[in-house]
Amino acid sequence: MNRLLVAVCVAAFAVIIGQRILKLMEISLYSREIPLKHLPNCQLLKHIDYGSEDLSILRDGLAIISTGLNYPGLPQSEGPGKIYTLDLLDPRLTPVELQIKGDLDSDSFNPHGISIFTDETDKSVLLFVVNHPTQVIGDSQVDIFRFVEEENAIVHLKTIRHDLLHRYVKSLMAHNREVFCFCLTKYFVSPSFFLSFSVNDIVAVGPESFYATNDHSFPNELLHMLTVILGLPWCNVIYYSPQEVKVVRDGFLSANGINISPDKRYLYVSDILDHEIEVFERRRGEGLVYIKSVAVGSLCDNIEVDYDMGDLWLGCHPNGAKLKNTVDLEDPPGSEVIRIQNILSEKPTVTQVYADDGHVIMGSSVAAPYGGKLLIGTVYHKALCCDLK
Repeated sequence: MNRLLVAVCVAAFAVIIGQRILKLMEISLYSREIPLKHLPNCQLLKHIDYGSEDLSILRDGLAIISTGLNYPGLPQSEGPGKIYTLDLLDPRLTPVELQIKGDLDSDSFNPHGISIFTDETDKSVLLFVVNHPTQVIGDSQVDIFRFVEEENAIVHLKTIRHDLLHRYVKSLMAHNREVFCFCLTKYFVSPSFFLSFSVNDIVAVGPESFYATNDHSFPNELLHMLTVILGLPWCNVIYYSPQEVKVVRDGFLSANGINISPDKRYLYVSDILDHEIEVFERRRGEGLVYIKSVAVGSLCDNIEVDYDMGDLWLGCHPNGAKLKNTVDLEDPPGSEVIRIQNILSEKPTVTQVYADDGHVIMGSSVAAPYGGKLLIGTVYHKALCCDLK
């Protein structure tokens, strides 16, 4: 009888896991193939060979680009990460490496998401960078720099580390997560091994304040994938200021790109594994109130917002199952750029602007327009600039 019961339980568990694996394949869009949709006059940028994971464009057309992200499981760069600028008004389109000054170990610099904030009190431009200095999932900090354009430099001002950006303290967990962790830690490892998040992206809302997304619920990739397979939405959005740090929204399978509307009223978050952009309204106390979700049909990474029109531009992965496929050059990971217009209206317009099968550019993670051009960045490949017209 006991053996029969065990056999039934094992069979039931196998069925459940099988169903969740099929769900994971569905989430990754493993069978999706997209027709090419290229833009005119595209050119790959010089000097950028190890990714351009995130970028942002100042109002004068100067783009700031983070490169060289070393992320577990993906191709690695040959050295530390770098920050470049690119003048989109200069027809030569030549990236310029910025010198990193100040008290920061540039040899371990590993930039991920970035955000630009202009301090209206003195018009200084601040660059916020998500940095993973040890290249371990869960080891995250935010570094703030002052951009000094005339010196082609960024000057390090401050490093921010916090439990909610690095170690997720057990006392702050939801009850269901405590039960799950108790079961695992009781029989396998100590809680300190797993209780960690990895910051992905950031949007600055003050000289030392920002919102940030956590895209992992565990520092171990297998454990994180287990939560995804089981459909456990344990990733979140954090608000940080010198006075207060808190979780302002949870319930994401993987919270990825984040940005803000031009009027600073609405926050946009890419729930990448749900193939949606979530819209939240900021309220007093920096709380977030859910407004709506917009389906995009792709695994969309970072979000850039047009200053003038308020449109969202998304760098997306059309087939997530191919993202780590860098060996089979016959079937590389593709790239897709999606634009959302009138996102706050009853019927937003979602448009595919660019699509490639990976033979031009692999693994697009961000895209931003300026002056009739479109700049596209990638997780670990190159960067591409095209004409929109």
